[in-house]
Amino acid sequence: MKVSEILQVKGNILFTITPDIPITEAVSVMEEKDIGSLVVMEYGDLVGILTFREVIRAIHKNQGSLGTGTVRKYMDDHPLTVTPETEVNEVRRMMLEKHSRYLPVMDAKTLLGVISFYDVARAVLEAQSFENKMLKAYIRDWPVEENEQ
Repeated sequence: MKVSEILQVKGNILFTITPDIPITEAVSVMEEKDIGSLVVMEYGDLVGILTFREVIRAIHKNQGSLGTGTVRKYMDDHPLTVTPETEVNEVRRMMLEKHSRYLPVMDAKTLLGVISFYDVARAVLEAQSFENKMLKAYIRDWPVEENEQ
């Protein structure tokens, strides 16, 4: 299974922000849209990602408040990315190794979407469930040889 298949199931809704908006505004968008990350774009290029992790760090740095800084101050400015052709097992390895819950999907310089740890887990579970059903159907319809009757 490839990342492109996860994106097909997930859909194409994508939320982005610019790096110079206040972090408070970005957090409001995350809450309003019930999302865990925002891709940060500037002049059509991916320049970072803001996730709950960065928001928590901002609150910690500001002794319990978000403060008045911009997204640029707190975003991850070197996010891991994947391509539509990346295999899901590689995505799982990357996410676990780097503790990344969200990965932007890029086709050259074009942002296609974001996949989350949840998206990957759901896709793997659905694939395993389908395979399990096929195996059960195969076993149930196992041909009986004449000498076994």
